This record gives sequence, C-alpha cells and structure tokens, in this order.
Amino acid sequence: MDDVGKPKSGQNHIMNEVLIEPMSGLGTLAGLLGGLLFSMVLFFYGVGTQVPGPVVISIPLGIVCLWALTGLFTVNPNEAKVLQLFGNYRGTVREPGLRWVNPFFAKRSISLRVRNFESERLKVNDRSGSPIEIAAVVVWRVVDTAEAIFHVEDYNNFVHVQSESALRNMALSYPYDSHEDGEIALQSHTAEVAHHLRTEIQDRLTQAGVEVLEARISHLAYAPEIAHAMLQRQQASAVIAARQKIVEGAVGMVEMALQHLDRNKIVELDTPNKAALVSNLLVVLCSERGTQPTVSVKS
Repeated sequence: MDDVGKPKSGQNHIMNEVLIEPMSGLGTLAGLLGGLLFSMVLFFYGVGTQVPGPVVISIPLGIVCLWALTGLFTVNPNEAKVLQLFGNYRGTVREPGLRWVNPFFAKRSISLRVRNFESERLKVNDRSGSPIEIAAVVVWRVVDTAEAIFHVEDYNNFVHVQSESALRNMALSYPYDSHEDGEIALQSHTAEVAHHLRTEIQDRLTQAGVEVLEARISHLAYAPEIAHAMLQRQQASAVIAARQKIVEGAVGMVEMALQHLDRNKIVELDTPNKAALVSNLLVVLCSERGTQPTVSVKS
C-alpha cells in the first residue's frame, strides 16, 4: 500500500512544557571560581619551580572551569528559560535566581508577564449587513512556554493576527443595534459580547500556549458612509418609543378621568359627549405644545 502523504511517526507531536529545577548557580559559581584559583596557583607554582606537571594540569583545569561558567544563567521574576540540547527540548526553568545547567544547553528567554494590546480598527459587516468599525483590547499571557516557542513561528504576531480574525468573526454574529426584545447586540450587550470574544480568541490561541485573561470591545461605530443615516434611524426610533409611552400614559389618564366622573356622579355623559371628551383629552395630553382652551358659549 502506498504510504506517500501519510504522517510519519512523531510528526505533529504535541509538545507540552516540562518544568525542571537545575542546580543552584551560587554554589556552582563558588566551586568554579575556586577551581580557577586553584589552576592559577598550580600554574604559577609550576612556572616558579620549573616543574612541568602542575602547568600541564592547570591549563586544562582552567579551560574547563571557564567553559563551565557559561552554563550559569539568571531567571528573573515572571520569566522562564527554555532549554534545548542539540535541537531537542529538555525543559523549562521558571524558578527565579541564579542557575547552572550543562553549558551545551541553548537557553531562550520568554516573558510570563501579563500583556495587552489594542487591535486595529477593523471595517466589517455586522449580522444585518451594515458596515461598522470595531476594535478590541486583549489581555493575555503565556502559560505553556514549549507550545509558545515550538508550535508557532512567532507567538506575539500569532496572538495579534488570530485576535483580529476572531474579532471579525464575532462581529458577524451580532447586529450593531437590537431590533427585537431580548436580541443580543454589539452596542447594548457588552458583557455577553466580551465573553463570546474571549472564548473565540482563546479557542484560536490554545495551541500557542497562551491564556486570554480578558477581551473587550474598545471602539464601536458605524462606518462613516452610513453613520449619518443610522443616526437619523436611531433618532426616529427614539421618537417613536417616546410617543408610544406618551400615548399609553394619555390613554390611562383618560380612562381614569371617565371612571372618576362615573363614580362620583359629577356629570352624566352620553356616547357622543364621551367621544368628544376623550378626543379633547388626548389632544391635550399628546400635544407637543401647550394647548389653548376655547370656551363654547351658546345663546
């Protein structure tokens, strides 16, 4: 059977962080400095006494001690060192302080501090098809150094590109404004939208060993070409909502007035007079301007 195109053994292997605790650097430093001092003493003793044995021993000893000093390294707080030996991942050191490992180990620093960035203002369409401008602030940190170093080419750039891609995809899922009761919208439901955005970004960045702590929209607006039209639409919607409240209140007040008149027997009104009273009261209550009373005088 043809095996061309099939993944070989070990290909696409998932590499996770392995913590190691190397030797303390202070004790090793003291020992190596002592070895250097001893080699110097041997060298000068051999030169002074013209005995070749101490000189022959002191030179290799000094070279080995100097070479071993290159294995010392410092780990700062909220920093990690990724160790490799001839291309193979050997582990990660997170414990702060002076440490020593095999000088053949290659050491690569990676920050574990919390970072944040603001995306570019992206021009996308919302679920309704309206063009909008949107940007987001993402707070993140590296939690798995092996994945961050070995699974992606540049985890910083990977975080930025994937976050903007997730932001575009999220914007397509919601309208800018809610047009129905209970509908989640970008403008009005900030908590729900932020949770969706964080989940969307986290799903894309897990393979890079990154944890998303927070993601929220920092800029949201209609695109300039439709901003004026959408502003008029919002104003019209606000006017309609206000008039509905006024009419509901006016109808309630008219109903209350008729009930009081009937209950207190102030005046008995037939149907035409009731209709006229209702009409007049609605005009007074729903009018945007102050009404002028008129007095009807019959001779």
